[in-house]
Amino acid sequence: MSGHSKWANIQHRKGRQDAKRGKVFTKAAKEIIIAAKNGGDPSGNSRLRAAIAAAKAVNLPKDKIEAAIRKGTGEDAGGDFTEAFYEGHGPNGIAIMVEVATDNKNRTVADVRHIFTKHGGAMGENGSVAWMFDRKGVITVEKSLFDEELMMEKALEAGADDVIDDEDVWTIQTAMADFNTVREALEADGVAMQSAELAMVPKNLVAVSVETGQKILRLMDALDDNDDVQNVYTNADFPDDMPED
Repeated sequence: MSGHSKWANIQHRKGRQDAKRGKVFTKAAKEIIIAAKNGGDPSGNSRLRAAIAAAKAVNLPKDKIEAAIRKGTGEDAGGDFTEAFYEGHGPNGIAIMVEVATDNKNRTVADVRHIFTKHGGAMGENGSVAWMFDRKGVITVEKSLFDEELMMEKALEAGADDVIDDEDVWTIQTAMADFNTVREALEADGVAMQSAELAMVPKNLVAVSVETGQKILRLMDALDDNDDVQNVYTNADFPDDMPED
């Protein structure tokens, strides 16, 4: 088992911010729309199965899930979204990855570049920071449900790569190709998951001061505020005494 990654800390904070903005439903629906472009039957589309599971986890209503699938398959209008990743550096050169789902790439890239500049960062070329991250499956489970030994046993039997102690949760990491297999195996084993997603996980964390950390979080929050932005990732290692907001 690895040590603390602080992954859950920042993701939970961002999740609370999303909820405050009412954005959590929009993000979940967009992921379903994009996943459904490869087929509207979840049984034959592993990404769609994962997207639906994530949507249910945030209580997206069934009718909205079904509507998003229809948009993705082209049955209904409104599904003209494409995915993209934008890369850049925040204050003190900290790496930032921005995942978007947009119907207008020119608008989105201009908006993202403006946000980076306004908050003391700079947007980079493709590949400028992506090499610092790995695309992985990330599943979180409330720590009180399992002790370390049992959580490790269940995760490894399901095919996971690692289990990380992230304060109040266990963070389970998987290879991207194994994500759905592991998620479904844990689900079948009765493991209640707080979240399950494909994410950009930093290979190494870079420690920052409280002052720099606050600047980075302001940049990340501004990016999150953009309607086209799905997720924002960083390799910043925030101090334990960072204020919540």
